[in-house]
Amino acid sequence: MKNILVPIGSTEKAISTLQYAIDFAEDIHANVLVFRAYKAKSKAGSMVNMTAIIERETKLYLKTMVRAVDTKNVNVKLISSKGGVLDSAEAIDNEIGVDLIIVGAKSNSIKDGIFLGTTAGSLVKKSNLPVLTIPEDYVYKPIKSILLAFKSGVIKCKTALNPLAIIADKFKPTINSLLVKTVGHKDEDLVLDKELIALQTNLTVTENATTFQGVLEHFKTHNPDILCVFRRKRGFFKKLWEKNTVLKKEFHTSRPLLILKGK
Repeated sequence: MKNILVPIGSTEKAISTLQYAIDFAEDIHANVLVFRAYKAKSKAGSMVNMTAIIERETKLYLKTMVRAVDTKNVNVKLISSKGGVLDSAEAIDNEIGVDLIIVGAKSNSIKDGIFLGTTAGSLVKKSNLPVLTIPEDYVYKPIKSILLAFKSGVIKCKTALNPLAIIADKFKPTINSLLVKTVGHKDEDLVLDKELIALQTNLTVTENATTFQGVLEHFKTHNPDILCVFRRKRGFFKKLWEKNTVLKKEFHTSRPLLILKGK
């Protein structure tokens, strides 16, 4: 893993997310790209270049955020980009490559009932990059245990497992796979991909109405440092990610959530 992209919003909670990203990057020897998107504004009848002013203020804001954290020995780069968060993230990936996005779960949302805010939700929904969402004020610690929940052991996009494989190589965690058999499951879903088998430490098979219910049933037993899921083209999590925000009543976790996808 070389580059970790960290979108920064207008919230004090962004500092704790940035510190988590830096601490994580130090352990896996990755760069941190601190990123903020801005939109150009124009004022009728004015010769003032508002875009240049906003860009300058954006860069100043990023510098202020970075000064508020301990950068340790991590190579931290500042990126300001004109446009939306999603388009900018994809442009950065195309230009220099992004291996993982780390973002605060609630982002700019102030609603207590929100689990994923608009920024995190849109990145999960529309981007093909893997996303690690961090709960508010969550303090980094080395990853010793992962709960990997899925309803099908078939993995068509092999790059989807890359972030998990890197974490497994660096931290040597226990990876507890949870295969949730839901209504209408197929026999082929019970056959695990060989690369998935190579990564996992243990496998539990359970029957539940949804993948989330399976997670709730087994979460306390495994007590993971990270919950890991797939964003697939079908199934419960696909329905969940259809919206740009995710309510806590629909899905939530008190631990970092790693969402695997694949380009």
